[in-house]
Amino acid sequence: MSADYGIRDEYASRYLLLVDTASALQTYLKELTEGLLRIDSIVARAKDPDRYFVKANKSDNEGNQKYKVPKYEIQDQIGARINVFYISDIKKVRDHIIKFMRFIEEVPKYPLKDDAFGYVGHHFIFQTPDDIIPDEHKDSIPEFFELQIKTLFQHAWSETNHDIGYKAMRELTSDERRQLAFTAAQAWGADKIFEELSQAFISNDNDPIASE
Repeated sequence: MSADYGIRDEYASRYLLLVDTASALQTYLKELTEGLLRIDSIVARAKDPDRYFVKANKSDNEGNQKYKVPKYEIQDQIGARINVFYISDIKKVRDHIIKFMRFIEEVPKYPLKDDAFGYVGHHFIFQTPDDIIPDEHKDSIPEFFELQIKTLFQHAWSETNHDIGYKAMRELTSDERRQLAFTAAQAWGADKIFEELSQAFISNDNDPIASE
């Protein structure tokens, strides 16, 4: 199946607008979570045009084009990530945000087998806040965006795995895949230990009920 370059041109015509919207979303999320503790960083970005083009031209298992209308079906054209210190902070941030924003999908990501180590994260599809969409651009901005909430170790592993594993110029060897899995196991272990230490030494100060 040949690539549809009209998809690339359509996205390119909206890209700078998506960049501006991502910047506004980043500010929006920072203001929404102001006062919550142990948030390391909040970032939002517009999807890279080349990666959008590749995704938009993907085929399903039957060889048909996966996205009939990518502009409306690809939900991570704008993506945001909130990085927190500890595992328990993920739920605290999640519970706070859903008081103010509507989501249509929530998917905890983790390896399917208990004895496997790899990508871990908490993914949502949220409705894009009306406050950050200028009326004249409502048809150009996606109705939804992807939000990921991760610990610092989950974030660090996913970024390096994406750079080394996902974008590898050749197929990784068995030993290299095991090395990546090993680092994922270390990140998982570090999160578990820091979570236990945080429970022992840090009060539950993002939870007003628990801190009373």
